[in-house]
Amino acid sequence: MGNRIMVNKKKYKVGMYGGAFNPLHLGHLECIIKAAGLCEELYIVISYRENKTDIPLRVKIRWIYQLTKHIGNVRPIPLEDKLTNKEDYVEELWTEDCRKVRESIGKPIDVVFCGGDYDENSFWNKCYPDSEFVVFPRNEYNSTDIRKDIYGHWDWMPQIVRSYFTKRVLLIGGESSGKSTLTVNLANYFNTVYLEEVGRDLSELSGTDVYMLSEDFTRILLEHKAKEMRLIDKSNKVFFEDTDCLITRFFMGFLEDENIEKNERLAEAIAELNSYDLILYLEPDVEWVQDGDRSEVIAADREKYGDMIKALYTKYGFEFKTISGDYNNRFDQAVKYVKELLENKSY
Repeated sequence: MGNRIMVNKKKYKVGMYGGAFNPLHLGHLECIIKAAGLCEELYIVISYRENKTDIPLRVKIRWIYQLTKHIGNVRPIPLEDKLTNKEDYVEELWTEDCRKVRESIGKPIDVVFCGGDYDENSFWNKCYPDSEFVVFPRNEYNSTDIRKDIYGHWDWMPQIVRSYFTKRVLLIGGESSGKSTLTVNLANYFNTVYLEEVGRDLSELSGTDVYMLSEDFTRILLEHKAKEMRLIDKSNKVFFEDTDCLITRFFMGFLEDENIEKNERLAEAIAELNSYDLILYLEPDVEWVQDGDRSEVIAADREKYGDMIKALYTKYGFEFKTISGDYNNRFDQAVKYVKELLENKSY
C-alpha cells in the first residue's frame, strides 16, 4: 500500500468576519488569517460610509483581496453604514443589516468571528443566534489609535495599506538646479524610495536628445507615470519624485517633435491625474554644470525659463514651495518642509 495522505477538514463550512477596516491593520489581518484557516468559505463584511471621513470601499476591497488572494477562500461583502455614531446602531438596524448579509451570502452561516474588542453581548453575536460565536484574543492594534497618529503607528499596518497614506513629494526646476541629487539624498534620509527622472536615459536613445523621436516623448510620459504607480507601493511614509509630466512638456518646446501637440495633450492629461502633497521648486541659483546635452539657451537666462516652469505649474493649479541657496541650505529647507508634512498625523 502507498502512503496515505491525511487531509485536515475545516471545522466550519461558512464563516463570517466583519469590520470597518478604517484602516485595516495587522490585528484585522491576523483574525482573517485564523478565521480563513477554520472555514471552507470566509466572508468579510466590509462596513463603509459614502463620505470623506471613511476610506473608499473600493480601496478596502483591494486591501483585503491583495492580502488574502493566495488563501483562496475569502470573499468580501460590502455593507453600507449610513450612521455617524455607533450609539445610534440600535436593534432595528442590526436586524436589517443581518438580513442584508444573510441575503448576500445566500447560505447558512456556521460561525461569526470577532476580534477581542467584542464579546458575547455585541451585535455580532445577537444578530446571528444560530451561528457559533468565536472571539479571537485581543491584540495591541486598533484603528482608532492609527487614525489619531498615522505615522506613529506605521508598523501596525500592512505595506499595501501604508501606501494609501504615503505622502508624495515632487521636486521640480530647470536644468542643473540639483533636483536629481536632492531627490536621492532626501529618499536616503527618510529611508524610502524615489523615482528618478525617466527622461534622462530615454532622451539619449540616439546618443543625444537633439535626435529624439516623437515616440521618445510619449514613452517618457507613460513610463514615468507607470513607474510612479509601482514605486508608491514600496514607499515608507513619503515618496520622492524627480520631475513629472509638466517638466517633460516644458522641454518639448526646446526639441523638435513632429507630434508635439499630441504629446502636449498627453502631458496635460497626466497632469490632471497627478496629485502631490508637497512640491518643491528649486531656484536656479546654484552653479550651472554642463552635463551632457543641457541646453545652453536655458543656461543663458535661467531665471527667465525658471519663471516659465513656475507659470506652467500655477496654470494647472499646483502650489509649490521655493527652495534656494547652496546645496546644504537646499537640503535643510527640504527636510524641514517634509517633516512639517509628516507632522500632520491624522488622515
